Order: sequence, then structure tokens, then C-alpha cells
Amino acid sequence: MVAQRELSEVEVDRVFHALAASTRRDILRRTIEREQSVSTLAADYEMSFAAVQKHVAVLEAANLIVKRAEGRERLVRANPEMIARARALLARYEELWRSRIARLDDLLAETPRSGSSDTSDNYKNEQGD
Repeated sequence: MVAQRELSEVEVDRVFHALAASTRRDILRRTIEREQSVSTLAADYEMSFAAVQKHVAVLEAANLIVKRAEGRERLVRANPEMIARARALLARYEELWRSRIARLDDLLAETPRSGSSDTSDNYKNEQGD
């Protein structure tokens, strides 16, 4: 198995920018399922062919898809390596936030609780009033 290197800051920005648009996420989903021509992809959207080409170009710049020529057609397929690298990045973010939430839970569990339900009284008591 080839070791995956971490995404650079520029790559992270490109990936998140590419995935920010629902049309691009849909194009990526469709090209994960199977390789498709740009014209086939464009046929399913209520926008111009040029607009779909621009979406494909953004995905290609983020390296989420790979485009190749076959005759006059341009075929597009998802790039599983980059998708795996992006997934690994998101997993690290998830791990970071889960550990922060766990620490917060631990801190909240340690906080002594008074029997009074009136928090303003608790605050006044803590302030010496």
C-alpha cells in the first residue's frame, strides 16, 4: 500500500472549494460510480455545457477527478487517491473535535453542582454576595 501524504494548505482549500457547490458534489458522485463523458454529465443539468465544463475544471484543479481524451470526447472519472486523502483529512478533524468534546464533557462532569436550581443565586454565592 502506498503511504498517503497529507494535503497541503493549497490542496485543502481547493478540495473544500470544489466540494462547496452541490453540482460539483453531484458530478463527483456520478464519476465515482462510473467514468462519464462531459457531454453526458452536462445533459442532466439545467445549465450550459460551458458551465458544466467549468465545474469539471474546478474538480480537476482540486485533483478530485481525472479527465482524459478519447477521440473527440472528454471522459471524466473520480480520483480515488485524492478522495481517500480528503477523507483522511476529515477523519483527523473529526478525531480532533471528538477529543475536544470529550475533554469538555470531563470538565463538566468535574464541576460541582449545587442543589439550587437558581443559577443567579449560585453566581451570587460564588461572588460572596
